[in-house]
Amino acid sequence: MQPNGCLLSRQMDAVFKALADESRRTLLDVLYRDNGLSLGRLCAHLDMTRQAVTKHLAILEAANLVTTVRHGREKLHYLNPVPLQEIHARWIEKYERPRLKALGDLKRDLEQDEEP
Repeated sequence: MQPNGCLLSRQMDAVFKALADESRRTLLDVLYRDNGLSLGRLCAHLDMTRQAVTKHLAILEAANLVTTVRHGREKLHYLNPVPLQEIHARWIEKYERPRLKALGDLKRDLEQDEEP
């Protein structure tokens, strides 16, 4: 395996690890709906302590799924969808292509059969 392949594999492993927990997925859902939230506003959406949310955010940041920006004394959290897109391209899209092609072929064949 190429050195970059190892690095990419470790990054994807971190993303899968981060996504394995329901609370972290909930945090990502919250950020998807309302991006740029402070820790306090994120905690309002979850039935967890502030410390637990902080630990989950650290794992999401390590996986590059969440980025932060300091705004004065406040630290705002933003969803980064790029790692999810990379997983989609690597693990999901290649399995979708044959199905989509089959559906397109079926549609074309059915439409040709309808023509006089």
